[in-house]
Amino acid sequence: MTSMDNIRFVLVGTTHPGNIGAAARAMKTMGLSNLHLVSPKLYPSAEATARASGADDILHTAQVHDSLDEALVGCHYAFAMSARLRHLPVPVMNPRQAVEQLEKFDDNTHIAIVFGREHSGLSNEELDRCQYLINIPANPDYSSLNLAAAVQVLAYELKMSFQPQIDFGRIGEQREAITNDDLAHLYDHFERSLTTIGFLDPENPRHLMRRIKRLFNRADLDKNELHIMHGILRAAETKARSSND
Repeated sequence: MTSMDNIRFVLVGTTHPGNIGAAARAMKTMGLSNLHLVSPKLYPSAEATARASGADDILHTAQVHDSLDEALVGCHYAFAMSARLRHLPVPVMNPRQAVEQLEKFDDNTHIAIVFGREHSGLSNEELDRCQYLINIPANPDYSSLNLAAAVQVLAYELKMSFQPQIDFGRIGEQREAITNDDLAHLYDHFERSLTTIGFLDPENPRHLMRRIKRLFNRADLDKNELHIMHGILRAAETKARSSND
């Protein structure tokens, strides 16, 4: 499978510079950096930089071309984005299917994903330079996606193919696992505390403790959360005792 470094996003004839910045931001959030611009109406632009929101590096390395042919130099395959399905002998696929096709290519294959103008898309001549056509299956009653949104959809699908892992860690803290013994001690503490505050009748407990155990078995407590629960129970016991004195 080709690498993400070998995938370039090509924006053709972009009218609004803010859309270039927003597209760069969409790319960077998904780990893509290879941006090519074909005859943008206004670029460089302060508006593009502002809309990039920290993806300035993508803009600084973006290559500007006078024609789509120039932008495709070195590419083995080009995928054209189009909101309109045309009667052309070109394979049409949704973004996920396009990425599945891309996965079949060799490691050193260079790919271009080509996006058209905001209002008119790609011309027939430009579509003829591409081997595949990608269509985002949006709401047929309102299928209008802005340029950056379309870039984000494609960038996300690529990210899910190349680097789908999610970091489940918590910001600012490390989760420390607890043992079954820790849970057993917590359940004993619950039973004592609930008896102390009068919520549990030892002579008629019914299924209260069983339900509490089921609740905390689902909760996946860590060590810090376990200590919090013990602290709450101790505070409840202290309050109950002081009220009885």
